[in-house]
This record gives sequence, C-alpha cells and structure tokens, in this order.
Amino acid sequence: MDKYLKANKKLWDDLTKIHYESDFYDVEGFKKGNCSLTDIEVEEVGDVTGKSLLHLQCHFGQDTLSWARRGADVTGVDFSEKGINQAISLAKELDIPAKFIRCDIYELDKNLDDKFDIVFTSAGVLIWLPDSKRWAEIISHFLKPKGIFYIREFHPFTYIFNDEAETPIIGYPYFKTNKPIESGDDVDYANPNIMVEGTSYEWPHSMAEIINSLINAGLKIEFLHEFNYSVCQLYSFLKKCDDGMWRYDGAEGDLPLMFSIRAIKK
Repeated sequence: MDKYLKANKKLWDDLTKIHYESDFYDVEGFKKGNCSLTDIEVEEVGDVTGKSLLHLQCHFGQDTLSWARRGADVTGVDFSEKGINQAISLAKELDIPAKFIRCDIYELDKNLDDKFDIVFTSAGVLIWLPDSKRWAEIISHFLKPKGIFYIREFHPFTYIFNDEAETPIIGYPYFKTNKPIESGDDVDYANPNIMVEGTSYEWPHSMAEIINSLINAGLKIEFLHEFNYSVCQLYSFLKKCDDGMWRYDGAEGDLPLMFSIRAIKK
C-alpha cells in the first residue's frame, strides 16, 4: 500500500466514528426513516425499484441503505475497514438487505464479479482518487449494457479556494498536478469542534478530465448539470438561503458549487 493510500485510509478509519456520531450525518434521524440522499440525486437517478446498484466510496453506508429503502438491490464499497464494519452493523440493526465490501475501488474488479444496472457515487469522493481514467474504467466494467452511472459532486472549481479565507481567494490548482495536495491536522467538516490529526492527500480533477475519462471508458453522457448552490457550507463565504442551500452572493452570476452527471454504458 503506497503512503498516500495508507494515510488516507487511516484518515477515513478515524473519521467513521466522528461522522457516525455527528449531527451532520444525523444517524438517529436516519434510523427513524429519514433519507440521506439529496432531492437532486433522487430525482435524477430515478426509480430504482428492483434494480441492482453499486455504490462506490460508500463511507459507512448511509446513502447505500437509503437506496435500498427505495427498492434497490445494493452493494456498497469503501476502502475503510471501520467504515464498512459500521455499514454492516447499521444494515443489520435496521434489517435492511445490503452487501458491503472493503476494497480499494481500483482493485474492485479482482474482488467482485457482479454487474449492475446503476453505479452511483456522491459528493466529496473524487479528490481522494489519483487516477480518473482507472476510476471511469471501473465504473464501465461493472455496468451492464445500457446501465446508468450517476454522480452528484462538488464542482471541481470549488476546490481552488483557500480553506480559511473569508472571501474567495485562490489557494489550490484547478488542473491535475504531478503530486497530490498534502494536508495536515484540520477540523472535521462534520464536526468543527473536533481536530482530526494526521496527513492526507488529495488530487484535483478538472471538469474536462472527469467527462473525458467517462467518455473514453465507453460511457455516453446523458446530461451534465451545474448548480450555483451547495447542500452544505463548503466555505465561510457561503451564506445559507431560505431554501436551505448555501450560495455565494458576492459576485454577479454566482459560482458553480456542485455538478451532476448521468451517463449510460454503450
């Protein structure tokens, strides 16, 4: 295991308990029946009743189990052992049928033989992947012919900003770099009162890189949507609006904060 993967795996092992107990993820509300998926995801993925769904980078499985509640036959994958163990425990507690696999997604084709109607992934996952080409190939490999891939992610443009700035100040590259961006101790997004210790590594991926990786892997883009709001406060300069979404009101024309892509395997 290379040092980047090892460091990131340790981070997400450490984050599992923090996130599971946080108000941000509201596990208690989920146990009572709340859906952790966004309205965007539910609408744009569509009816999943009776369909097989593979969730890549599933963390502790909350979104995976939300799809199961909506009728999908689900499999969740994540490289964090603690995350997968928590997902299995949560599924068992709530009596929700689900399969979970602890695996680096780049190695998933060596550990899973199934094919799926839908491959799903969601916000905050792409920056942890060094190779978008291999990522797209894995997606294509596990899709049935005419199967659907869907992602709702934070816009790659948002990652250029300095994390601590009160106004949008460029602090990071937009395009892919030779080496990952290294980060040290920092507060956790799900619980700002907790300092997460250790080093982690992230990789920027431009919108063109993401789209072309999917196209080159044999997927046809059905749509690309960009949104001028975020479902959470990514930066202090975003303000919460009446609809509960977070926006930047300091520039005419807004900023792209999220995007979604739906693609079909040829």
